[in-house]
Amino acid sequence: MYENLLAHVPTDLWIGGKWRKASDGARFDVIDPATENVITSVASASVEDAKNAVDAAQAAFEGWAGRKPRERGEVLRKAYEVIMAQAERLAKLITLENGKALADSRGEVAYAAEFFRWYAEEAVRNIGEVSRAPSSGARIFVHHRPAGVAVLVTLWNFPAAMATRKIGPALAAGCPVVLKPASETPLTMLALMPLLEEAGVPAGVVNVIPSRRSGAVVSAMLHDPRVRVVSFTGSTEVGRKLLHEAADNVVTPAMELGGNAPFIVFEDADIDAAIEGAMIAKMRNMGEACTAANRFYVQEKVHDEFARKPTEKMAALKMGNGLQDGVALGPLVNAEGRDKVKALVEDAVKRGAKVLTGGQAPEGKGYFYPATVLTGVPDGAAMLNEEIFGPVAAIQTFQSEDEVIRRANDTEYGLVAYLYTKDLGRGMRVSERLDYGMIGLNRGLVSDPAAPFGGAKQSGIGREGAHEGMMEFLETQYVSMNW
Repeated sequence: MYENLLAHVPTDLWIGGKWRKASDGARFDVIDPATENVITSVASASVEDAKNAVDAAQAAFEGWAGRKPRERGEVLRKAYEVIMAQAERLAKLITLENGKALADSRGEVAYAAEFFRWYAEEAVRNIGEVSRAPSSGARIFVHHRPAGVAVLVTLWNFPAAMATRKIGPALAAGCPVVLKPASETPLTMLALMPLLEEAGVPAGVVNVIPSRRSGAVVSAMLHDPRVRVVSFTGSTEVGRKLLHEAADNVVTPAMELGGNAPFIVFEDADIDAAIEGAMIAKMRNMGEACTAANRFYVQEKVHDEFARKPTEKMAALKMGNGLQDGVALGPLVNAEGRDKVKALVEDAVKRGAKVLTGGQAPEGKGYFYPATVLTGVPDGAAMLNEEIFGPVAAIQTFQSEDEVIRRANDTEYGLVAYLYTKDLGRGMRVSERLDYGMIGLNRGLVSDPAAPFGGAKQSGIGREGAHEGMMEFLETQYVSMNW
């Protein structure tokens, strides 16, 4: 049933501009989360393959870094165009291996491609400065050089976008990359490699090595002295381990880690707008996003209205295979993810939460879990303290501004927070007091290639997107001189 969609999707390692088998012949299966059937098998890179990929990247480094910025930008612009020309095919491939509804996958392809268009323009804006030292009188010449080989490690929830928002700025800066995609979703990134080759990306500049031996493979690269940057998207737990690994060779880390996003609705908010924003913040990618709204705080006066309307919308979502027409809610990516969501809901209900819709995983094949709304979720519920990563909205009430800020900030995470109010003064005042890297003020979506994406506290280090994203792959050099 997958033959047509997979007809032109490679399943080997992409190293130095060539397809290669794993050095020891190892492969692993990719599973369709909607049916639990095996889609295909993919080469599983070994430590030797990882070293070969770093060899290829290092060999390509000088030539790519030496290209004129405009030339690199034109390659990135062409990459945007060839991806958009294949948008529908790529969207279906994302849905096949990830499970998300096709509408979500189409949005992801456009979002992913936009990073190449954005960094096609940023590639020419690596601007330095010249000044004169006040005391010595020497000239201070500052410029930014490509850091070197970058290792990119991505999560499965956005198989295309998680990679392109790292590849785009790295290539714009002049750095070659080795990408280790998530084992659940390696096909999308492998399918992009012929498109990047068509766009003019030279051999070795982008290398892709799927692997079920992630720990050993990534560790080997981080201990290679030629690797100068590691960019990771994933859980805070794994991020901590990679930071320890990166410390051995003082590799520059860029970490986009977990979240526990509060969604605050004040009594003066436009409730209909807040509900629309909540549906985006909660249900985009079925809640499998670090930016997903995790905790809903609704001021008491408007609680009942707010709880009723999203319940109606969530209950009306059609659940099924994401490739089918009209489906808005596909399966979660794997059994582990589904079982975690199930356990979190069961824990909340045992503690007194009320289920307004959903709350029961269906029987049969596929890692499905219905859109679920809970009210009266007690403070001790596990889902308030960790990422749900599923289509579950946990609603609580609050009384005062100070109270909700305190509760919203009471977490080790600090990626994104959302708030709705018609009072702009209150909106800005509360935004400044929320300890988060990003704020959605009367908006349920903050992700944008032109904006600096990243968090505070244990939600990460550094920023992706905007000009800051390219700076993660550049090193500042200062030259002192007289003339």
